[in-house]
Amino acid sequence: MRIFVLLFNARTENEGIHTIQMGDRNKVFMFESEDDATRFGVLLEAQDFPTPTVEEFDQEEILEFCRGVDYDWEVVPAGALTIPPEHNVENTDWQLEPDQTSEKTETDLDKIRRQLEGLL
Repeated sequence: MRIFVLLFNARTENEGIHTIQMGDRNKVFMFESEDDATRFGVLLEAQDFPTPTVEEFDQEEILEFCRGVDYDWEVVPAGALTIPPEHNVENTDWQLEPDQTSEKTETDLDKIRRQLEGLL
């Protein structure tokens, strides 16, 4: 099944997938409809997020990625009105200060980067 996800900095070294943080967990939304994903991206922009890119993937690729980085996921059915939370994290993973990223080793970041590259 083909699904749509939101990427920031698509096709760059600093590419990231949009997640919703729920407690200490991250969740990836996999939209069945490109229009719904685009609408969600516009709502994010209205909250001062950078402009996301809607990308189509095979659902199994995103599931494999989520399992690999221990993210939760949710398939958003076509026509469902999904709205971003009112409160956002202060700094996204790509905006963290160097001392805040000390928990992630270079090996972890390389692993995540390879997984994202594999999705493309």
